[in-house]
Amino acid sequence: MDISEQERAAIRAAAVWYARLSSGAASQAEEAEWASWHAADPLHQQAWQRIQAVREQVERVPGRIARATLQQRAAYPSRRELLGFVVLLGGAGWLGWRSDYRQAWQADYRSAVGQRQSHRLADGSSLMLNTDTALDVHFDPQQRLLRLLRGEILVETAADGLQRPFLVETPHGRVQALGTRFTVRCGEQGSEVAVLQRAVLVTTAQGDVQRVAEGQTSRFDGQGISPVENNAPGVAAWQQGSLVVVDRPLHAVLAELSRYRHGILRCDPAIAALNVSGAFPIDDTDLALAALESGLGLQAVRRTRYWVTLTRAPG
Repeated sequence: MDISEQERAAIRAAAVWYARLSSGAASQAEEAEWASWHAADPLHQQAWQRIQAVREQVERVPGRIARATLQQRAAYPSRRELLGFVVLLGGAGWLGWRSDYRQAWQADYRSAVGQRQSHRLADGSSLMLNTDTALDVHFDPQQRLLRLLRGEILVETAADGLQRPFLVETPHGRVQALGTRFTVRCGEQGSEVAVLQRAVLVTTAQGDVQRVAEGQTSRFDGQGISPVENNAPGVAAWQQGSLVVVDRPLHAVLAELSRYRHGILRCDPAIAALNVSGAFPIDDTDLALAALESGLGLQAVRRTRYWVTLTRAPG
């Protein structure tokens, strides 16, 4: 698969920026320059997001190589070290992501980061897209099929005169609605369904089958289906613009909030396990961070608008 020169340039620039900002030697002027670069082009933002996934791959490489690639202490990476990082971005992982990106960009329905959308489907079913979601719709005389490419949806099915099954397909399996209201979330590592009314039937790509009843959540991936659990509090609160958590570790709460904003949102490892409970606005993540600061005695350190780290407040 060919890569355009614009995409190659975005890969190289993203790799350089990551190395510079991770070095610990970046100035405020460089951080502001990075923020301008990041905001200038959707391709820059997508390349930057991909770096986060590639970083996980690099961290599984033998320590000396990974450190040379990701933990450079010079202000600028060497040609060899930068090449190592770009090779990872330019390999099969990048090509797979590029293919997924184009597929998502051309999807029938898609939402931007921080955006939610509501739609009425041809059969009368209602559909809501959460942040950064893409899906295709395929209705024919035999079935009503949603192909969820990424992100999260809330579906409320309508009765169908043709009695066609209503299906939501992800790369990890298929969810069949049994006259119901439910959410489906699709990530790189697996998918998750939470049933709000009635029930669904989950079938994995390997053929494992599980019935999920009202009030239950099921997770499935390339390894199979996990045992069903009770729905988490506020499982579909995003529909009303809230993130509701009960006794969740801070790092997990920040991971959820980061879905609704561009850039990097993280915390000091020393406070990552702090328990958090509350309702936080996802339409104003800065306000959500302010609530965490005041409620837990934390401080948000902003290297740029797009790079925020929570630490303990001084004193």
